[in-house]
Amino acid sequence: MIVCSCNVLSDGQVRACLQAGPGCPRTPAQVYGCLGCSAKCGRCARTIRSILRNALAEAEGHASHACGSGCEASCSLGSFQTTREPEGVAA
Repeated sequence: MIVCSCNVLSDGQVRACLQAGPGCPRTPAQVYGCLGCSAKCGRCARTIRSILRNALAEAEGHASHACGSGCEASCSLGSFQTTREPEGVAA
């Protein structure tokens, strides 16, 4: 599914850049950078943030550390940054 029509990014491309380890993007801006583009209109940021949240939930759902390697202390997947949506702003 296309999540960003300005950059023609799919949900699969967003998920593909979410590799476990210290370089894993935690914000929509970092996802854009990982995919070699930048936000244009910004309407996809909520969807990308949702994909990030789901990835974090899946990682926390595993019995052991998400990537199964020794990067637990430095893995950014364990510390996900969220921003609260301003009240009264339409999607």
